[in-house]
Parts: sequence; structure tokens; C-alpha cells
Amino acid sequence: MLKSMFRPAARLVSVFAMLLTLGSLSGCVTVEEPKPVIINGAAGYLERVALPPNSAITIAVIDLDTPGVIFAQKTFNVVRAPVPFKFILPPETIDPKVNYGVVALIKHNNQVIFQTYDRFPVIHNNKFTTEVVMKQVNN
Repeated sequence: MLKSMFRPAARLVSVFAMLLTLGSLSGCVTVEEPKPVIINGAAGYLERVALPPNSAITIAVIDLDTPGVIFAQKTFNVVRAPVPFKFILPPETIDPKVNYGVVALIKHNNQVIFQTYDRFPVIHNNKFTTEVVMKQVNN
């Protein structure tokens, strides 16, 4: 008689344990993808000079401390400045030891006519939008 009194309680405990297990498993299934690192802004110059036809701008995300290391780059024809830009980088490609920056240059007939001379750091200074200022190259 005593055994039959505890059977419903044992079933209730096992059902409760099963529900707890299922509840904890559903919490483990949710995986949120890391968000991409987005850098955007505009590249321009202060001189009041019109760009010649067929000018091309190159904008790049670089390592400011290691010459020649380019992480992302875009080149396209440009008619006037400032030129808006946007880079979307996978978060796993960002190294906390690297000092990232944005540089730009404008070429006409394969000759640089404007370029950056200053540093425009991004990412690790919590700055993801920047205005890149180029200066005219004296040839």
C-alpha cells in the first residue's frame, strides 16, 4: 500500500526532472553570430580644386605600425570629393594588437594627385566613423 502511494509522486518528480533538462537544453541551442566590424566615413581634401576626368580613389584599412600591411581596400572612379566609404570586416579578422587606420589617395593618369599624410585611427579607439583628409601632392 505504501509503494502505491509514492508512485504518483515519483512520476511527478521524473516529469519535473525531464522538463528541467529540456528547458536547459533549449537555452544552449541559441547561438548569436558575432556582429561584423563596420568602418565608414568620407575621404576628401580641403583645396578648392576640381578633380580631372578619370580620377580614381583608393581607400584602405591598414596597420598603422607596419608599412605595407593592408586589411581591406577599395578603388573606384571618382568625380568629386568628399567620397563616402564603408568597410564591413569579419570580427574574427580583427587583431587586438594591431593599430588600424584608414588612408586614401586619388590618382589621375597613374599619378598620385592627393593622398593622406596624417593618421586616421579606427577600431581600437572605439571610433568606427572617420573623415579622412588628403592633401595635394606637389609634383
